[in-house]
Amino acid sequence: MNARPTTLFEKVWEQHVVRREEGRPDLIYIDLHLVHEVTSPQAFAGLNAAGRAVRRPERTLATVDHNVPTTHRSLPVADPVATRQIEALRENAAEHGITLYDMGHERQGIVHVIGPELGATRPGMTIVCGDSHTSTTAPSGRSPSGSAPRRSSMCSPPSACSWSARAAWRSATAGASGRGSPPRT
Repeated sequence: MNARPTTLFEKVWEQHVVRREEGRPDLIYIDLHLVHEVTSPQAFAGLNAAGRAVRRPERTLATVDHNVPTTHRSLPVADPVATRQIEALRENAAEHGITLYDMGHERQGIVHVIGPELGATRPGMTIVCGDSHTSTTAPSGRSPSGSAPRRSSMCSPPSACSWSARAAWRSATAGASGRGSPPRT
């Protein structure tokens, strides 16, 4: 009798398992970590509190996304909380050697869009970002997941992340449209 065929998600997952222990979530390797200004301060605070560094800064991309003025970018950011988030991203990117596409940079953009636009995300990759729309790159053969800031800091971007395949699959397919429905934006 033949074993059931494996899904693309299962194939990508299995290629990234670092450690598997009975009764515990798999530890998987994360190929790329995408970072933005809203959730990253908490993730970096978690790394700093644990005395951990970004393991592979060359596999982490940061961009200012959620707090960018939509009228004219030469205007100052009016919200003081947003300003502090942007400043924290700049400080953390510099401290950890992470590439930052700041306001005014030609590559700055929406965090879950710049990865594919810049060719940083490719089929077969595992991708983590503290943004709920990260899973929108899944149809391209990637295994991305939006995650909470606490989860992002636990992944020591990008290194390894303890996750159950079931939880990651739910994350990657959350809000999937029915047949004939337009994609969720």
